[in-house]
Parts: sequence; structure tokens; C-alpha cells
Amino acid sequence: MSEDIRKDSYEERISSLTSAEFAKALQTFCDKIEFGDAAQLNSCVHCGLCADTCHYYLASSELEALPAYKLNLVSAVFKNQHTRLGKIAPALTGAEALDADMISRWVDSLYGRCSLCGRCALNCTLGINISRLIRLARTTLASVDLVPSELQSTVSTAVDKGNNMGIPRQEWLDTLQWLDEELQQEVSDPSAHLPIDQSHTRLFYTVNPREPKFFPLSLLATAKIFYAAGESWTFSSDYYDVTNYGLFSGDDQASGVISARLRDSMHKLHANTLVLGECGHGYNANRWEAPEWLAGAYGFEAKSILEIIADYIRQGRIKLDPSRNQKRVTLHDPCNLVRLGGIIEEQRFILKRAVSDFVEMYPNREQNFCCGGGGGQLSMTRFAKRRIEAGRIKADQIRATGAKIVVAPCHNCIDQLMELNKEYKLGVEIKTVSEMVADALIIER
Repeated sequence: MSEDIRKDSYEERISSLTSAEFAKALQTFCDKIEFGDAAQLNSCVHCGLCADTCHYYLASSELEALPAYKLNLVSAVFKNQHTRLGKIAPALTGAEALDADMISRWVDSLYGRCSLCGRCALNCTLGINISRLIRLARTTLASVDLVPSELQSTVSTAVDKGNNMGIPRQEWLDTLQWLDEELQQEVSDPSAHLPIDQSHTRLFYTVNPREPKFFPLSLLATAKIFYAAGESWTFSSDYYDVTNYGLFSGDDQASGVISARLRDSMHKLHANTLVLGECGHGYNANRWEAPEWLAGAYGFEAKSILEIIADYIRQGRIKLDPSRNQKRVTLHDPCNLVRLGGIIEEQRFILKRAVSDFVEMYPNREQNFCCGGGGGQLSMTRFAKRRIEAGRIKADQIRATGAKIVVAPCHNCIDQLMELNKEYKLGVEIKTVSEMVADALIIER
């Protein structure tokens, strides 16, 4: 077993699993497998082409990081449970039981060597949705409390305290009051403010709690854009967290609880559109996955803030002066926003009008390499060394552009890129799209 997994009594927890817990895990595994999943679990031809798609494998060359290896860990249990030959002659089919050893390997590879970025699935010659099947296995582990404790803590904090940073309500309100004063100075208008709990606005804006906690000026940047556009919008004093780490842990029940709170805030505020801040997995979770977790359509629009800003530019609601951003800028594509979320060109449309020198890193768009911060990796400190090593692929991409500023419309990505910037001595600034737009804004009021 990996030394990383031995931390915080994981080995002891796995070895102490009861027969009832193994049965519960297997039942969860079987319940979650749909017909399409079963077909895909039997489809891999072990061609190895997925090797070049995975930043973990490219950085380490370790077999355990190969997407096909990870898939095989899941299909081995499937064959043991659902195929006659797998039960009769497991050695011939590669079937294996879901025992303590297999669970250890699942944790090590499926949590510890995967960011659920989806690049392997996009490039699989047979179209196998490897990341979906890995998350299915994570759901199985979650059912018997085998989510790595740091990741589980993030999910539990969001469920218990309303946001994943555990920010008290008064601290949130105090931050907004301070930003209110900053906005008034920025735009030279004493009537400018950040609205809270305003009813019947057009937009309800949600944020990553890391913004009020560590990056409050990114909130100010967005507020400045809304001010320039003359927008009708509001924050919520209660549930405002766009993140949903249940997507990463595999816990569908917790995921549903977290997303339901944004839905409930929408209904309470009577807003027209749920606007998801610059958070890759927050967009994917709340735009695409939440209706499934909640077993029903929202009944309102959910959009990325990037779509909103791009519309402002197209409609002439805001004006930008790209000469105010002279440094060379490149763009990182967050996996959950771009490859898994479909927001691809809006950020490029915006940056080409907000900066003087924009260059792409390669590959880009759907084929971008993950920075390494997704999949819950930032929270799982036991796997931090692997995460930083795998991030070398992204660091090399950035360095090749010659950019001085890396724009990343996702705060998880920003945290990872900041670490890569330090580790690989890239010498760049890391900013959000909103910050670049705010710097280029022409305020005409």
C-alpha cells in the first residue's frame, strides 16, 4: 500500500471493514451501474492510447497512473460481480473481489492519481467515459466512509456550515460591507454598493468561499463590472457557495444537499438567473449535474459569469480599453468549465477585447491539460506531492507561451497554478477573467 494512504489510519480503517460494510459497498456499486456503464466496463481493448492523455501518467510514467489501469480496477470488480466467467474463472478474465486489497488500490489510484478531468475519456478511441466510471467507484467508497478525510472534511463543512470554508454569516456580511466602501472609491460613486438579499433581481451571483476568505478583490472586480453594466443583481446572506466537493468525493446525497441550497436561495430571492462564479467544478456541478441529484429541472436559468460578461460586451453595456492590460496574457482552460461544461469561447471573446497581447497555450480548449487542482486534489494533502509533480505538464505549457499573466476562470485552478508558479519558478501573475475585465473597464458614469 502507498505510504500516502497509511496516513490518518486509512490502513486500519480498511482492514477493519465488516462483512456488512463490504456488502453495502458492493450494493452501492451494483446500484450505480447503468446499462451503458456495463457496456463500457467490458469495452476497453487495452490499446494504451490513453497514456498520452493523462497528466499524472505523463509526469510519472507509473502504471498506477495509466487511465486504462484505473479503469481496469473498476472493471475487475464488475466482472467478479456480474459475469459468469468472472465468478467461475476470475484469473482468465481479470476479475477480482472487492476486498481490502482492492479498496486500497482504488483509494490510491482513483482518489490519489486522478483529477476527474475527463481528458482520457475525450480521447478514448472507444469513447469510454473513464472519469464517470472512476467517480462511480468513488461513490462506492463514499458509501462506507472511505473518502480521504481531508476531502470529506471539505464536504462535511459545506453541509454543516453552509459553505466549504465554514465562513460565519457575520464575517461574510462584514466582508461585503468593506467591499461596498472599496467599490464606492473605485468608481467614485457614493451610491454604488454590493446588494445583499435583494428580491426580484435579474441575477443571483454565487461565489467560491475562497474569494471572501482569501481573494476579496476578485469579488470587487465582479461588482465593478455589474456596476458598469447597470445590472440588477444580488448576493445572498446565507447560501452563496458555488462549490460542491460532493462532485469529487462521489457522495451524491451530499452533492444534492449543497446544490439544493442554491436552488432554494433562488426561490427565496425570486431572481431570474443563477449566475455561477469563476469556479470550474462549481459550474459543472450546478449547471449539469445538480438536476440529476435533485431529480428534477431547476425551473430557472443557470449561467456562468463568463456568459454574462460576454453578453455585456456584445450588447455594449460595458466598454473596455485593452491598452490598460499591456502584459502578455495566456489562458488556462479549467476542465470542468470547458471540457466537461461547454464554456469554451466566451473567455476568449472577453480576453481578446480586454488585453493587448493574448496568446494561447497548446493544447487548449477541450484538449487542454488539467492543471492538477481538480478532483478534490487540492484538499487531499496526502497526495500533494503527486499533484505538484503532475502539474509540471501545465507548468511547461505556461512557460512555452512567454506570458506574464495566466488567466484562469476557476479559483481551484488559481490555487494550483499559484503553487506551480512557485514550484516551477514561472514568474507569472495569476488572475481571473473578471479581474482582467475590471482593469480594462471604462467607467462612464
